[in-house]
Amino acid sequence: MTVLSEGETDHDADLARFLSRYPPFKGLGRAVLEEIAASVVTQVVPAGDAVLVERGAPGTHLYVVMQGSMDLVHREHVVDVVATGQVFGHPTLLTGLAPEFTVRAREDTTILCLPRSVALALLNRPEGMAFVAGALRDRLIQAANAIYALPDVRTVPVTSLLRGEPVFCDPDTSIREAARLMTAEGVTAILVSARDGLGIVTDADLRNRVVAHGVSPEAPASSIMTTPVKTISAEMLAPQASIEMMEAGVNHLPVVDARGRVLGVISAGSLMNLDALSPFALRQSLAAARSASELADTAAGLPRLVVTLLDAGLDAAALTRVITLLSDAMTVRLLDLAGERHGPPPVAYAWLALGSTARQELTLASDQDNALAYADADDPTIDAYFQSVTTDVNAGLALCGFSLDPSGVLAQDGHWRMSRARWSTVFTDSLAETDWRHVLRASIAFDFRHVAGDLSIAPELSSLMHEAPRHRGFMDGLAHMASQIRSPLGFRQRMTGPIDIKKSALLPIVNLARFYAFSLGIGASGTLERLIAVQETGRYDDELIQSLRDAFSTVSHLRLRHHAAAIREGRPPNNAVETANLRPLARVNLHEALRMIAAAQARLP
Repeated sequence: MTVLSEGETDHDADLARFLSRYPPFKGLGRAVLEEIAASVVTQVVPAGDAVLVERGAPGTHLYVVMQGSMDLVHREHVVDVVATGQVFGHPTLLTGLAPEFTVRAREDTTILCLPRSVALALLNRPEGMAFVAGALRDRLIQAANAIYALPDVRTVPVTSLLRGEPVFCDPDTSIREAARLMTAEGVTAILVSARDGLGIVTDADLRNRVVAHGVSPEAPASSIMTTPVKTISAEMLAPQASIEMMEAGVNHLPVVDARGRVLGVISAGSLMNLDALSPFALRQSLAAARSASELADTAAGLPRLVVTLLDAGLDAAALTRVITLLSDAMTVRLLDLAGERHGPPPVAYAWLALGSTARQELTLASDQDNALAYADADDPTIDAYFQSVTTDVNAGLALCGFSLDPSGVLAQDGHWRMSRARWSTVFTDSLAETDWRHVLRASIAFDFRHVAGDLSIAPELSSLMHEAPRHRGFMDGLAHMASQIRSPLGFRQRMTGPIDIKKSALLPIVNLARFYAFSLGIGASGTLERLIAVQETGRYDDELIQSLRDAFSTVSHLRLRHHAAAIREGRPPNNAVETANLRPLARVNLHEALRMIAAAQARLP
């Protein structure tokens, strides 16, 4: 590298003007900018030379590209390009740890080097905090996405698990001939090229629909095929494919390229070969449990799976969905076991997940929130039957690690186990009444998801929820609920001591997203889904909603990392984060998220 200047006065004004155009310098006063410019060392980095080296010595400066460009490299894979005006070197400077990336000149590049003391003072300013929490996070997310392409068994794409070309047949091909083709090609599924789309026949269909139910082998394959067929993209990673397969409740998924061409069919068996890294394998084991205690023994493997998938790079939204889907599998199996013990249900019912389970935001520190609805009937023994069943299921989930809700939001409680008609009344009254008790009940019950059972009640309850914007008192109550949780930053905007990251950071965003969504009649249940849908309407400030999306993702990831640390140390995970123990970057990110939440609360009507 060639040093061109070091704090030369005649360069200060020019450097200050250059810096003022880019974050985190944008918005700083002239005097501050010139003071920073006076400390700058300007260097030319020849093409191919590295300023920072992956796993090398920690960085000592903050760098700004003045002219040219730099490659951000991980294991010789270029994951990003740092262009004119962009900053690099933040993570290693803030943490004091070795760089996670090599930063190498793509061409002869002029950079500005800010000394550590000046850089830290800058990044501690509001402008610096916002920059680190925003721009840097975006860059690291991009880098993490690129890392997924590396040859690690934990992050293999589904295409690497495909074996051979897909096998097709026509709709009028006989079942016998389709089975012969499957045997000849050594596959467990055959695709049917139907006129109105793709169909699929699997080995399970041959057992369950032909052998078990006596369908003639000479009948057409179209008579037993499943259509429409859920497909996944070729870019999807194997752990994510496991989640998609679990959610769809199938054992085979066709893999398609960007043009929609089928590349092959991935099976549950190939995903289960990922061993402990496969959520699908754990789900299969849960479904085979013969008792609540055996189910709990199997569920004991969930914490290890969560830590492994987190280390493999699965993001917070995908990971909480994994936990939720496995919780659903436990619930379904416990319902089956309860049915074996108490007999078949006397009427149709629906097991409803509430709260974080309904939003698919479950963690290993979450407790149970659930309810049950059953078909209208006058027979009092019906409720007694479901009380026995729900008591068994709630107790079984507690054995599996999801403790009973301390507020009693449980299907075993008669306030959350009702007939279909009573549930409709509860939803209607929650909208019409404006007292705090009804609003609180609505905030819990309106986040619901049908998990099991044959009673179709979700459309009816959802249609009632869509009426929320017409009930001003109810919406005022939701707004009050979204604003009532005070920021732990306090008047001085400082973050000290332990923080309940769920109560102080995640719950306010959940409440805000619920208010925004209900005010627009949006039916999505997940927090991020709600915020995305709200943002797409353009009815609320785009920057505000985006900041809440970023804050939710950031805090969710921090929470899961906190849980993983506890699991590694043999402690039960909790939500109490000691801010003094956070690394500088995590601390800055959390501070910025809390600041954004408080700003959104202040703008509520």
